[in-house]
Amino acid sequence: MNPVNPEHKEPKRFKGWAIPGPEITAFDLEEIQKSFDEPLTLDALSGHLRILQYKNGHRYSTDDVLAAWYGTSFCPRAEKVLDMGCGIGSVGMLAAWKLPGAKMIGVEAQERSYRLAQLSVAGNGFSDRYELRNFDLRSPEALKDSELFDLILTSPPYFPLGTGLLGNHPQKVECRFEVRGSVQDYLEVASRHLSSCGIVVSVFPYNQMERAYESINKTGLFLIRQTPVVFREGDEPLLMLFAAMKASDLPEELVARQKLKAGAETPCLFTEAPLVVRNAQGVPTDFYLALKLSMGMPPTI
Repeated sequence: MNPVNPEHKEPKRFKGWAIPGPEITAFDLEEIQKSFDEPLTLDALSGHLRILQYKNGHRYSTDDVLAAWYGTSFCPRAEKVLDMGCGIGSVGMLAAWKLPGAKMIGVEAQERSYRLAQLSVAGNGFSDRYELRNFDLRSPEALKDSELFDLILTSPPYFPLGTGLLGNHPQKVECRFEVRGSVQDYLEVASRHLSSCGIVVSVFPYNQMERAYESINKTGLFLIRQTPVVFREGDEPLLMLFAAMKASDLPEELVARQKLKAGAETPCLFTEAPLVVRNAQGVPTDFYLALKLSMGMPPTI
């Protein structure tokens, strides 16, 4: 109890870090587990949030944290947010925690992931402002034509089918490989459902960005920001974070200037220096620790 302000409770801590945000989570993992044939885990997300995951399935990662951070940091104003291909809900719930006034919609085709997302959204107290839909994002039933969003978050599968090992769990296959649509499918849907000056944010393999650039150009989007991601200092970038908006929402002179400057390359308003996650010794960089703090996550070294 704080003697100056008796109403103020001392925060719960994790390794010395004061956990931010409301304590609203309510999960009974033992009871939930009875409805599933394979083992689940209940893991920390932002603040006091928790997320249900299959122990041996696709699990949330640094990629998800980066996508949610990028979108919530650089969207001008987000009242309505769409998480396309939301999986188990990690990116969307990170964004929902960061944007407490936003209305959220998550679209996910995999029934096994959708079930977990439903339980996590309910357990974290988001049900009143977070709607989940079990559809392929390309289906006309997934979204009404009239539904527009200020921020669209995407973390599309990285690899075309036939370009790698499929993995040992069916959930992993559809998360990693383009079973239900490519990056172009994701960006086509996004371009139709962006509000005025809304942005779509994505994370994609650095060495496959030509596919993303081609899709951006084909769907009438304009790249406003991109950031290479290096996981260990000295290595080549593995991912690219990028944000795009409808070219028609920008001044024609600006679009023309950037196209002239880019020449044969895909124009981008601003390309940042690489975001480095860990230094050469494998220790998280100061920037990444600050990023985690901004997302309500512990700055553990």
